[in-house]
Amino acid sequence: MSVEVLKYLTVYLVSMVKFIGGPLAGVAAGLSYMESVLLTAAGMMTTVVIFSVVGQAFSKWWSARQRAQRKPVFSKRSRRIVKVWRSYGVIGVAFLTPVIFSPILGTVVVAVFGASRKQIFIHMLWSAIVWSAILNLMVFEFGDLAGQWF
Repeated sequence: MSVEVLKYLTVYLVSMVKFIGGPLAGVAAGLSYMESVLLTAAGMMTTVVIFSVVGQAFSKWWSARQRAQRKPVFSKRSRRIVKVWRSYGVIGVAFLTPVIFSPILGTVVVAVFGASRKQIFIHMLWSAIVWSAILNLMVFEFGDLAGQWF
């Protein structure tokens, strides 16, 4: 594999798990702004496709795991997620997924609460594109300022 392919793959794979990692990896890999935006959004959307299909099964597994560990079902975090869902629905969860939730958690949440796959794909897509553009712009334009502070 060439070095370029590895750079692209790194940004793509990191974005699948933690969205903000995509822009950071894009800058570190020396990619252009547009390459990083596209790979970051594509990484999140790959996770959305995978977990919207297996979201219900994942939810059942997670619930069983939590019960086995005797963790409370209604934690502070789960209450906040339910509050966002009740207040804003798919649009609110999709909007917050890249910056607060991970692509995995955000997709599982909307899938478990019963959003259709079409709704999930549409709202997660615009969210991925908007946040990818914004976060990449911030990292590309102001990333060197962070180096001066830290």
